[in-house]
Formats: sequence, C-alpha cells, structure tokens
Amino acid sequence: MTDVASLRPLFAVLVSAVAIPIILSLRSRPNVREGVTLAVAATKFGLVASMVPGVLAGTTYVTRIGEFGNGISLALRADPLGILFALLASLLWIVTSFYSIGYMRGLSEHAQTRYFASFAASLACAVGVAFGANLVTLFVFYELLTVSTYPLVTHDETDEARAAGRKYLTYTFGGGVAVLGGTALVYVLTGTTAFTPGGIEALATADPTLARAAFALLAGGFGVKAALMPVHSWLPDAMVAPTPVSGLLHAVAVVKSGIFGIARVVLDVFGTETMAELGVALPLAAVAAITLLTASVIALRQDNLKRRLAYSTISQLSYIVLGLALLEGDALIGGLLHIPAHAFMKLTLFFCAGAIHVETHTDDISDMAGIGDRMPLTMAAFAVAAAGMAGIPLVAGFVSKWYIVIGALQGGGLVFAAALLISGVLNIAYFWPVVYQAYFESPEGHDEKPLLSAPLGGRSGPRADGGGETEAYGDASAAETHDDAHGAETHEDGHDVESRDDGHRGHHGGPPASGWDVRGWRGAESTWFMLGPILTAASLSVLLGVVPRTAVFLRIVETVVGSLPGVVV
Repeated sequence: MTDVASLRPLFAVLVSAVAIPIILSLRSRPNVREGVTLAVAATKFGLVASMVPGVLAGTTYVTRIGEFGNGISLALRADPLGILFALLASLLWIVTSFYSIGYMRGLSEHAQTRYFASFAASLACAVGVAFGANLVTLFVFYELLTVSTYPLVTHDETDEARAAGRKYLTYTFGGGVAVLGGTALVYVLTGTTAFTPGGIEALATADPTLARAAFALLAGGFGVKAALMPVHSWLPDAMVAPTPVSGLLHAVAVVKSGIFGIARVVLDVFGTETMAELGVALPLAAVAAITLLTASVIALRQDNLKRRLAYSTISQLSYIVLGLALLEGDALIGGLLHIPAHAFMKLTLFFCAGAIHVETHTDDISDMAGIGDRMPLTMAAFAVAAAGMAGIPLVAGFVSKWYIVIGALQGGGLVFAAALLISGVLNIAYFWPVVYQAYFESPEGHDEKPLLSAPLGGRSGPRADGGGETEAYGDASAAETHDDAHGAETHEDGHDVESRDDGHRGHHGGPPASGWDVRGWRGAESTWFMLGPILTAASLSVLLGVVPRTAVFLRIVETVVGSLPGVVV
C-alpha cells in the first residue's frame, strides 16, 4: 500500500458538515432545502467513489489533521476497509434522501429542517468513522455520531421517543467509555493507536492479560452499537424514530459503525494471528452465535413490523461479527461482504414498512393480510429482500452467508456453521408469513400463524406475541394518536398542511371495512419519491447477489482480506 497525502478524505467528511447551516437557513424554502440535501449527498458519494480505483490499485489517501502530543493525533485515512463503509453510507444517503422527502411530506411531519440537518451531520460523522486512521480519531467520530443521531431518534418528541433517546445515549455513551479505555490500554501497551493491516505488532509480545482486557473493552464498547447481546435492547426501542432513520441509521450508519469498529479491532489492531494466540476469537464467536439465534427467535414473537425488523437486524449483524471472529479467509470475506448485503436488504425492508405506514397507517403484521393488492410493488420488493435475508440464491444475502458457512467449515467450526443454518431457517419462519398473507390471504380469511399470534399449547396458553399487550413503541393506537397530532400542523414555511387522503380518509391501521383497494403494478400505491428508493435498494440487493464483483463491493472486500498476513484467500 502506498500512502498519498490528499484532502479528499477530509472533504468527504466536511461536505455534509458544511451543508448543515445551509440546510438550517432554508427552513422557509423546503424545496430548495431538499435540493441542497440531494446535491450534497451526490457530491459526498462522488468524492468517496473517486478514491475507489486508487484504493483498489494499492493507494491509500491520507489527511493529517493535527498532532496533539502524548500519542494523540487526528488523521483520516481512506484504505480498503474505510472505503467499504464510506462508499456504502454515502451511496445509501442519496437513496434515503429521496425516500425521506416522500415519507416526511407524506406524513406532514414536523421539524423537517432539523431532520435533514441532523441527517447531514450523521453522515459526516459516519464517513469520519470510516476514514479514521487510528483509534483516537475513530473514537472522536464514533461519539459525535451518537450526538448527531440523537435528534433523529427523538424526532417525534413524544414521551416514548424521549425515553428511547435516553436509553440510546446511556448505552452508546457507555460503550464509548469502554472504547476509550481500550484505546488508552492499547497505547500503553504499544505506544501507538494507528491502524496497521494484520494488527499492531507490539501487541503480540505485550502482557497477555492486559492485551485481553484491551480487546474486551474495545469489542464490548463497539459491540453496543453492533447490538450484540446483552447490550442490544436500545435498538428495538429506537424504532420509534421515523422509518428513514430506522433504515439508514439503524441498518447502515449507526449499527454498522459498531460493526466497523469491531472489524478495525480484529483486522488492524490485534490481527488474526494475535487474536488466535490470545484466545479471544472463540468467546467473540460464541457471543455472536448466541445473539444471532436468540434474536431470530425473539423476532418470531413480534407483531409490529418495525420491531420484527429490529430483532432481525440484531441477528444479521451478528453474522458479520461471527465471520470476523472465525479468522478464516472465506469467513472474513463473507462477514465483510455482509455489511453492504445486509444494508441493501434491510434498507429495502424498512423502506417497505415505512411506505405501508404512510399509505395505510398499518404497522402490525396481523393487520396486513391481503395488503399485496393495495401495495403490490412494495410487497414484491419486501419479498425479494426477505429472501435475501434468509440466504436464498440470487440475492446478496446468499453470497455473503455462503462465504461465512464455508469459512466456518474450513476452520472446523461445525457448531457455528450449524448456528448459521438454523438462523437461516428462522429467517424464513419470521419473514414468510408476512409475504404469504400479503398475497395469498384476505382480511376476512386470515389464517393465524402459530408462531405469531396463536396460543401456545392450547387456547388457555400464553400468546406468542406477548399476550396481546400493547407493544412499547409499535402500538397502532399510538401511531394513530401521533398521526392525528401532526395531521393538522403547518409546514415550516407557514402554509397549511392538508391531511393525506389515501382513499380511506379517517382510516388508521389494517384493512378498511370495504377491503383493500386494488392499485395494480404501475405505481399507484405510493409516490415515486418512496417507490423509487424501495425498488433501487431491492435492485442493489439483487445486483450484489448476481454479480458481486461487478458491484465493486466484493472486490473491495477481497482487497481488504488479501492484504492481511497469514490469511489465505
């Protein structure tokens, strides 16, 4: 790898940061505000994409911000692993920006200027995380990402949203303290915090007990945002945020920053060889395996669609951690490739959930029988992404999971391979009922799914969805109340907001008395500001599943793993 001094990594971070005051100044001009958001998102992606050919050719772009003495330095470094995360986040910001316009206007949401400004700040921090050249720089942007996403989590300003925000801050700042402690310990042991492919050499000869402690602090701290159990519960509660936030920040930027931190620790701080010698890989793999199975089982119990997707996210993130912890070449490739694969598929699923909410005010799966007539394109995209999540061929999830399973078998990890296969079956179990009832059932002929809502062990047994109790942040009545609260508000430019007419004025949740409208396959089900991003994300899932190298992400991943000493690809 050849280091080249360049301002492009810095510009890629700053372009969306500079846009924040511009977006805020355009409060009374929403069309211009959103045009600026789209232009900045495209510029950010262009800056990141311009570095991809050089990085694949062996060039690393470095921006040195400052030296502060005593081993503290801030620097940005666009290497293959950083490009993987930055390219993904900047690409999907464009898609999510279009979707956000349709979603926020469709619900006549309040504080839209703050929303778009916070999104810009979050993407600046996410790319800063991607390009952090050392643990100190990564930590700074990692914490700033928490601060910048807090207004998005609490956007609704309800008691539930504020409670979710407090929980989010408590968990993630706690994880940040652990990361800082691990960073300090690594510096004490090695005299550096700089990322080095294959790991910092001095850690191999450091005191094993202290080295294990440093690994535990770093993996545990980053594991909070990666939603590893038992520090995962902030993520389902954060689903109270608007769906675009759930999609990009809780399927891409926030949770992936935790995953990315673990990847940096495994590949560029400790390295696979030192991790094997210290014996810290097996406990990490065990935590990941337990998380992916347990979260899949919990997902079966969720009737609220966004909460089911949230627990699915917890499970799928652990696929990535498991791939990294197995330390085998194919498993590493699969784990890293699952970062973009999961992002494309889960973004599609969240976008579909948001479109269903905007158009029909329906949030619970038990109310979605026959909804394929009302929203055929949306549910088709949902089916494609769900198939990929379950590892069905021709969608991105199959390719990444195939690599992980092969790596597990090559490394003798039969238990972990079995856990992956069982989780795949559970994915089918909690996604198939959604797709099946959407297309093959009618509201009046809806067949209860035993794992979803039918009593376990007979009519007197407990309900599998939690006894019919109100979901904390997914209750349809709460959604109805919130929609009513904001339905008569005014836009920030002072113009009155008319209530949205979806063909059933006054209808909130589930099929109307007259049954679902039949909208056909030509896009009448929603606006193209929402349908376009849904179909784009679904298409990216298929593209990565059919031609992964052409989609460039597999080439980047192979470059990352190929540069690691002692790893056979």
